[in-house]
Amino acid sequence: MRPDLSRADLWREDCYIAGVWRSGDERIAVDNPANGETIGSVPFMGTAETEEAVTAADAALPEWQRLTGKERGAILRRWAALMLEHCEDLARITTAEQGKPLAEARGEVVYAAAFLEWFGEEARRVRGEVLTPHASDRRLVVSRRPIGVVGAITPWNFPLAMITRKAGPALAVGCTFVIKPSEFTPFSAMALALLGEEAGIPPGVFNVVTGDAPAIGEVLTEDVRVGKFTFTGSTAVGKMLAARCAGTVKRVSLELGGNAPFIVFEDADIDAAVEGAITSKFRNTGQTCVCANRFIVHDDVYERFAEKLAARVGQMIVGAGLEGPSDQGPLIDERALAKVEDHVADALARGGRLLAGGKRHAAGANFYTPTVIVNVAPDARLCHEETFGPVAGLIRFRTEDEAIRLANDTRAGLAAYAYTRDASRHWRLSEQLKYGMVGLNTGLVSTEVAPFGGVKESGIGREGSHLGIDDYLETRLACIAV
Repeated sequence: MRPDLSRADLWREDCYIAGVWRSGDERIAVDNPANGETIGSVPFMGTAETEEAVTAADAALPEWQRLTGKERGAILRRWAALMLEHCEDLARITTAEQGKPLAEARGEVVYAAAFLEWFGEEARRVRGEVLTPHASDRRLVVSRRPIGVVGAITPWNFPLAMITRKAGPALAVGCTFVIKPSEFTPFSAMALALLGEEAGIPPGVFNVVTGDAPAIGEVLTEDVRVGKFTFTGSTAVGKMLAARCAGTVKRVSLELGGNAPFIVFEDADIDAAVEGAITSKFRNTGQTCVCANRFIVHDDVYERFAEKLAARVGQMIVGAGLEGPSDQGPLIDERALAKVEDHVADALARGGRLLAGGKRHAAGANFYTPTVIVNVAPDARLCHEETFGPVAGLIRFRTEDEAIRLANDTRAGLAAYAYTRDASRHWRLSEQLKYGMVGLNTGLVSTEVAPFGGVKESGIGREGSHLGIDDYLETRLACIAV
């Protein structure tokens, strides 16, 4: 069943190529993870349609680039305004296909629109420079030009924000865009395309293709007309796609998996740390790449933090987002739930003890109770693999050096969190934790005005902030004889 919308035409079940809504004989069914009901379908497209989308994007480049940054920025800001105007409908679409609580979905709409607004403002701030020449009869002018057609593949956990965080800077500087959204959450992308059309995005500048993931991915990574490829998703898939891009030496940006530590020191404000843990760990049912994955807690406050966290978790309302107030929705599918169960069983088999949860929830087939496990062994799977679910496993430590060693014991390097009132320790942690983002006394680090991205095997490049525009530009030199 489709969600009730104030504006019914925002629910689109066709792809968007060259400014035309396209259907097809083959379809992909899309289910609501909260109840398993089919809510619609989208076209199963492949190589030919993706090549058409790239052709359209390539053809639209000259005219789009000829607009001034101010003109492109105005379109992006109108796009953002339309998103906010239709916030409730967009939130209901997202909740229906992704499962997150409606309040979280509303928050995602605002967050996603913020990237369009931000990069709409940054569109007229792309700067070049004139260098001091090496000879009296030469002039050296450096300019920064749009890289061209951008191919993008985005995940299901933030179906609006993961698109605008990429499309915003790309369109701002004069690139055109071909996006393959997740087959779990395509309707958010379609609604976004419709609002973009209304905002004034010309045909071919923003294209949406759904269907055969390997075939679509092959075109986006190997077509020579695509100048840049951007991906958010698992580390394993990101590595494979990056390798394919090497054949045409594309610019690549990757936002991949995490294994975030959440360190609670002996001097921490425990109540604040618990609330930060709820925000970081249980937002979107633990299905975010920056979720706390391991809780590393000082021995002196371990029991107090564990008890307070378990009590707070026990107050969370679990349920379908469109059926009433809820703090936590379902996992995306049965496979995701099975992974959570495996991680919990492994932690308990290695000596862990349940303080809360640890079982499926009666709300539906894909629901799992918010879970807290104490006495987790450092070699447990949940310490070394991204759980992507509502499970908090607690490990003890005694010294700062030990906490940092445990936190850095991973090939992931996306986000880390720490709670301490020691200002000197703030500096040490920000310098010694090997992560692209460090949250100190906060469980939320993502904002459009700051760079988002990881180190090590968590990715390449940054999204958001003034730095987020760099990956869509190339530097050119004009050496002029005078």
